[in-house]
Amino acid sequence: MMSAISSAKSGNNEVIILEKMETLGKKLLITGKGRCNITSSLPIEDFIKNIPGNGMFLYSSFHNFDNQDIIDMLKEEGVLVKEERGNRIFPVSDSAKDVKQALIRKLDKLHIKVQTNSKVKHIITKNGEVTGVICEIDGKEQKIDADKVILATGGKSYSATGSTGDGYYMAEELGHTCTKIRASLVPLVADNKDVLICKSLQGLSLKNVAIKLKDIEKQKIIYEDFGEMLFTHFGVSGPTILSGSAHLLRYPKIDELLKQEKIKLIIDLKPALSMEQLDNRILRDFSEQKNKEFKNSLDKLLPKKMIPVIIKLSNIPLEKKVNEITKKQRQDLVKLLKNFEIGIFDFGDIETAIITSGGISIKEINPKTMESKIVKGLFFAGEIIDVDAYTGGFNLQIAYSTGYTAGMES
Repeated sequence: MMSAISSAKSGNNEVIILEKMETLGKKLLITGKGRCNITSSLPIEDFIKNIPGNGMFLYSSFHNFDNQDIIDMLKEEGVLVKEERGNRIFPVSDSAKDVKQALIRKLDKLHIKVQTNSKVKHIITKNGEVTGVICEIDGKEQKIDADKVILATGGKSYSATGSTGDGYYMAEELGHTCTKIRASLVPLVADNKDVLICKSLQGLSLKNVAIKLKDIEKQKIIYEDFGEMLFTHFGVSGPTILSGSAHLLRYPKIDELLKQEKIKLIIDLKPALSMEQLDNRILRDFSEQKNKEFKNSLDKLLPKKMIPVIIKLSNIPLEKKVNEITKKQRQDLVKLLKNFEIGIFDFGDIETAIITSGGISIKEINPKTMESKIVKGLFFAGEIIDVDAYTGGFNLQIAYSTGYTAGMES
């Protein structure tokens, strides 16, 4: 949609969107859990720091169309925005549908033709230049002449929205290289030993915790973050985990390390307190309820769902009275709360990934125009390119900025 808007604005172009699905913007509707995290309020210079996958490639695109530009465009169409925690920008209405409809209104104003239920099968070229596409519209194959084609087909996650990797195959047919496609911003799967712990905590969301992803073989911290995480029936998810997954998949020999159970998630459940402060806090709690059994003494300290798990891992007998707990047992409890470990076995399935890492090699795309270096008149935009970012609105901004740049030049 952004490519079409930009292309229609930049000249006397006759623009058509060929949309495989029955409606535009299906994937947009599920972003931000249906609320649409439009972009980030960070200075555009800081966006590249949040893009571990080839961020520098996007320098020109971000300066062609930045976060303020998308906010202004939506405002023109009646969609006001608000800022939330972590510099995240959302529509005031909390509705992704409003963002989608604003873009569709823009398409209408620019008289852009939208052809839904249109599956593009091949891009036609002659002497190294684009001349059109072969597509199937409502079940009938036809040729559409074009001197420019922008491939904006997305990645491979959430295939029900239309992202099934079609664009990769079309580009490869024309000589482009597609780097390895992997799930990114994806939940993590716990190892066999710890998956039962996660299952027992399923649905529990922890806020204001510190997490580390650690290579226990090299005793190296791969990623650390602070914020929110969630336990699932197979492992862990939530904003800090999703961003961590983007970092983890780039770590050397990661698949091998996961299989060898050498990757650990370490959660600090009380990051605001040092070991000593937490020990004092527990000591104070215990002194107030010294005649209680240990199993009934942690209500002020932990979410109810977590208490049985912590008790079991602490190896302190359930029925033991608080005043019978030794100093060493108490200090071991402190260590457990500051270093709650989950072994990580794998990445979640690509269908559960917010985005895909990998795509059309950036070496084969002109970063200033998004045009192919191999085929004249072929452009790329969005997730099909080998670029990906953390959560927080950065991936959608990549889509707007590369889309706008590709349209500008076509």
